[in-house]
Amino acid sequence: MALFSERAAATQLKQEADKVAKEDLKPLLERQKAIEEKVRGSGRLQRFATDVRLMFSLIRDYWRGDYRAIPWKSIAAIAGALLYVLNPIDLIPDIIFGIGFLDDAGVVALCLKLVESDLHRYAAWKEHRESDDVTTVTID
Repeated sequence: MALFSERAAATQLKQEADKVAKEDLKPLLERQKAIEEKVRGSGRLQRFATDVRLMFSLIRDYWRGDYRAIPWKSIAAIAGALLYVLNPIDLIPDIIFGIGFLDDAGVVALCLKLVESDLHRYAAWKEHRESDDVTTVTID
């Protein structure tokens, strides 16, 4: 029997996502550095570092109003997963050596699975936007 199942991850993610309101996004963005440091410092979460940065970028663009082509339930799931990672006393407390981040990794992995297509669309939008921001110099 697994220590942390996909069903348990789904339950935890739903509980966190259901609590997220739009006014929670700014405080979450203010905690980005702490969450990214926790992800980088954990063996189980470390593989999600790039995804977590993309998730924060999406939340920031959503919060600013720059990107709204995503359902609220996806934003809430992403915010819920990030808030879950931030919580040191969750289903499996982070202090338990060896398995403390197992639940965090499970929640993030499930979230990524659920919002994968939304993240791909956002990444494509962001790449296109950044390429439009590059000024082209023409030589006559």
